[in-house]
Amino acid sequence: MRENESAPVLTCKNLVKTFFEGEREVSVLRSVDFELATAQRVAIVGSSGSGKSTFLHCLGGLDKPTSGEVRVQGQLMTSRSAAERGAIRQKLMGFIYQFHHLLPEFTALENVAMPLLLGPQSIKSIKNRARTFLQKVGLDDRAHHKPSALSGGERQRVAIARALVNEPAVVLADEPTGNLDTENAEQIQALLLELNQALGMSFLVVTHDLRLANQMDQTYRLIDGQLSCASS
Repeated sequence: MRENESAPVLTCKNLVKTFFEGEREVSVLRSVDFELATAQRVAIVGSSGSGKSTFLHCLGGLDKPTSGEVRVQGQLMTSRSAAERGAIRQKLMGFIYQFHHLLPEFTALENVAMPLLLGPQSIKSIKNRARTFLQKVGLDDRAHHKPSALSGGERQRVAIARALVNEPAVVLADEPTGNLDTENAEQIQALLLELNQALGMSFLVVTHDLRLANQMDQTYRLIDGQLSCASS
């Protein structure tokens, strides 16, 4: 059982993010409050340019909000240095993107192993753990293939294994099926749901894919910088 399971795994309070276009101030996030429970699956939907990815990046410490706070398992992210935020991400968070961002010169196994290389484990233990997660996504037989030898769906499965290999408390996914055809998108949807149930990680998914959003525990809509509950 994860530590402090009754507490939210991810929260934000009064989150504000503004940009300037010339002299014009653009408000992307307007005092957003949000909580994600342990093992919960939540979707964020909204029109293109509504700020969904910005919201995800602020929650993950990849971008600093203008004001407000973000906490991951109770740890305050928004007052930390970039290095400190990176350490929290490494330990507690996993990221899945629309484009897999695999390193082309490395095999599937080596790509999955990358997040483990900063830890204390031996190379043998790292390889065994990476292989275990390739098995979880159904790609054990493709372990020694480079990304160029994998299909689009297979590359995204490798990216998912890489995001989960540290068994983070929360996984942030930005359009994880957005670059896939219908068949592969459905397979990735099923895989994410299966892994959520098997591993007990929380999933926060930004998506245009309403089929994926409808399979989440709850869906929120981001409109004019405000987050509202669309379904539960």
